[in-house]
Amino acid sequence: MPTVLLVRHGRTAANASGVLAGWTPGVGLDETGQAQARTLAARLEKIPLRLAVASPLQRCQETASALLGPDGPALLTDDRLGECHYGDWTGRPLKELAQEKLWPVVQAHPSAMTFPGPDGESMPDMQHRAVAAVREYDARVAEEFGEHAMWLAVSHGDVIKAILADALGMHLDQFQRLVVDPCSVSVIRFTPLRPFAVRVNDSGVDLAALVPVPPPAGQEGLAESDAAVGGGSGGAASATGKS
Repeated sequence: MPTVLLVRHGRTAANASGVLAGWTPGVGLDETGQAQARTLAARLEKIPLRLAVASPLQRCQETASALLGPDGPALLTDDRLGECHYGDWTGRPLKELAQEKLWPVVQAHPSAMTFPGPDGESMPDMQHRAVAAVREYDARVAEEFGEHAMWLAVSHGDVIKAILADALGMHLDQFQRLVVDPCSVSVIRFTPLRPFAVRVNDSGVDLAALVPVPPPAGQEGLAESDAAVGGGSGGAASATGKS
């Protein structure tokens, strides 16, 4: 069966400052995110990608364009790979959200979480749409290009974590155990019997990046065990920061 490379977008200013961007328009890559995308593009140069699809949000479109270059497949866009709709939480600092009554639900029982406000989405609905999209594209790639083909999906931290949880047979309530850093690659190979998680959160970085550091500015209010809603700014600080 084909192999899908799940790539989280590069870092944004919102990631760096600890703000939950969600579907806020105009959130593009910052200088660090652009550098991350260039580095990953070099790592992917010899990968024969047959199909590429991305979230419609600017940060994912910019990342995907950098990865594909002029010789890659045409980029498809699918809303189902878009960020979770965080409703009234959108655009707010994570350290402020950590004081909300619903924060413990996101941390410990995300399968019961629906974000507040008329545009708020439930986390199970986010997972269902994203998994359905990935499986549909994977079947399409298998039919058009064969079982050894490779393809690319560029999305967001929580979305990729939800897809990985499904592939690993994890209940959604456990998905906060996963970390997906900006411009990391997670690799899944679907088979008739089971999916194989080949790589998770591969950034190709030096192991020194794993040394714990103080939480970034804007994320000081999160407890050590909290997962940052959205995605985090990357590295050892991921456990205290998201997209």
